[in-house]
Amino acid sequence: MLMLLLFGMLAGFPAHAASQMKADQVVVVKSSRTLTLLSQGKTLRTYKVALGASPVGAKQQQGDHRTPEGRYILDRRNPHSRFYKAIHVSYPNEKDKRQAAKLGVSPGGDIMIHGLPNGFGWLGESHRAQDWTDGCIAVTNKEMDEIWDLVADGIPIDIKP
Repeated sequence: MLMLLLFGMLAGFPAHAASQMKADQVVVVKSSRTLTLLSQGKTLRTYKVALGASPVGAKQQQGDHRTPEGRYILDRRNPHSRFYKAIHVSYPNEKDKRQAAKLGVSPGGDIMIHGLPNGFGWLGESHRAQDWTDGCIAVTNKEMDEIWDLVADGIPIDIKP
């Protein structure tokens, strides 16, 4: 009987331990419309996403509806966004600012990972039928809750073409 109890406790341990793991890196691959949470190089979760309305190419200026490409930091969060929760991406970095200055334009900003616009949570997964953001990375509200819990401020996000 004791062996069964111990086996049951040990069998449940990995699942419990895995549920407590936090991401230490986020990777977005724009071409496959995926956002992956990693912990020590291992995938915790992968989500399908919607991107900026002009998803091909790196963001160059404010209003171009492109999602940036490169390495950034998830540096703060907004629980009272006009979207269902939002985690800020540190775009623009110094390279982005220099590139925009060469073009004589503003690089823009306020790039976020966020849920659906407030009041539109009912759209669920159907929001991914087309890219619709101004350059942000959008997931369902349920997915945003998971990401919110698994991602701490200060971790890197790599956004790849």
